[in-house]
Amino acid sequence: MRRKYGYLPALILAGALIAGSGNFSAAASPAAQDSKMNANLVREVRHQLVMLPYYSVFDNLTYSVEGDKVTLSGQVVRPTLKSDAESAVKSIEGVGRVVNNIEVLPVSPMDDEIRRAVYRSIYGEPALQRYSLQAVPSIHIIVKNGNVTLEGVADSEADKNLAYMRASGVPNVFGVKNNLVVSHS
Repeated sequence: MRRKYGYLPALILAGALIAGSGNFSAAASPAAQDSKMNANLVREVRHQLVMLPYYSVFDNLTYSVEGDKVTLSGQVVRPTLKSDAESAVKSIEGVGRVVNNIEVLPVSPMDDEIRRAVYRSIYGEPALQRYSLQAVPSIHIIVKNGNVTLEGVADSEADKNLAYMRASGVPNVFGVKNNLVVSHS
């Protein structure tokens, strides 16, 4: 016996595909496209800064993106890192202007000793050693004229406080400012 409605499922499927095809070609709103482009630009700026060859635990690079303008700030030990950061960000597609407000820290043998001592104190602590396993550790040590500032991200409030206590215990440190942010991941 021959089926009368054998073609009906095929017609229903074809009709559903034709009716649903509009969803695939729907364009995102201009605001959504701008937001996505901005998010991509932010991601690319971060990537370029982290990939700088001399960016280390003793440097702190921050940035903000407003349209096609990128503002760089933070502190670096090497003057070349300031210019390298600007060059890397300028080369990103979609960046129209770069404002470079990165501070180059003064050359000081005493600050260099403090940097090494604070590094050993923080990353020598067994509870904080896991942070040192990253290519660029998330706890940055900024030393300027004997004053230490901790920048970056800690996994917990306990780690944040422990890093502060370890840095505060280093000889010849005039003061410690703890700007670590606790990640909520």
